[in-house]
Amino acid sequence: MYDVMTVLTKVIYPAPGSLVINLLSVGSCLSLSNAGWMETKGIHMQYSKLGDDHNKENNNNKKVKKVPSKVGMSVIYAPAFVAGLSSFLIYPIDFRFTLLCSAVTLHFFKRLFEVLFVHKYSGSMEVGAMVTISLSYFVNAAGLIHNQHLMHSLSQPSIDLKGVGIPIFLIGIAGNYYHHYLLSKLRTTNSDNNKGYKIPRGGLFGLVICPHYLFEIVGFVGISCISQTVYAVLYTVGTTFYLMGRSYATRKWYESKFEDFPVDVKALFPYVF
Repeated sequence: MYDVMTVLTKVIYPAPGSLVINLLSVGSCLSLSNAGWMETKGIHMQYSKLGDDHNKENNNNKKVKKVPSKVGMSVIYAPAFVAGLSSFLIYPIDFRFTLLCSAVTLHFFKRLFEVLFVHKYSGSMEVGAMVTISLSYFVNAAGLIHNQHLMHSLSQPSIDLKGVGIPIFLIGIAGNYYHHYLLSKLRTTNSDNNKGYKIPRGGLFGLVICPHYLFEIVGFVGISCISQTVYAVLYTVGTTFYLMGRSYATRKWYESKFEDFPVDVKALFPYVF
């Protein structure tokens, strides 16, 4: 146990003195992990194909306000992107801080780009879900950045992982984009208003049904290595648990829609889960 703690003190900055940031980092990890658990129980965040089924069940409820999915997804990612972009003007800059802010900004820029030019949408999103998810992304993007700023006056960890984190992050963001692109090519909408879902093929889809989630986790591991803060690590852990739950629910969805779904295709991690 002592050896583990010794290694951790060499690779991670100490937690900052800010009670708000510390509570936020723990809270984000716990809330994301809980959201992942809820996904496995059939209680889904209301977006994409899992949200579409929920909307069908509640299409007679006129009290639920909705927006087109493309609008909702744009609103979800835009505030976090602005938070990342504005950080270059608000905070003093050093190399690690610049890398972290660049990674956060690029992550959400890519998501906005995909919403506008890659993904195909055919449904709607509940306004409540849109606001909740958007606020979560914004608060955590701002939290990651401000937490990194609080590390500015501290000595850097003796084991520097920035050089490792950059290629890991780039692999994650590239793999995530590639598999999103493959998914977009599968979507067609016919005259019967069929959503056009098919079993994904290509890339790592032959091994897992959610390789885009796998590469998203890889990207956040890269961000954790760039940041080397408790906040970044806890956020990555929480994101991993959430995406595990989401991928589990996604695999169950495909199994329910396609009788020929391959039994050897896992949810998230090849050959394991």
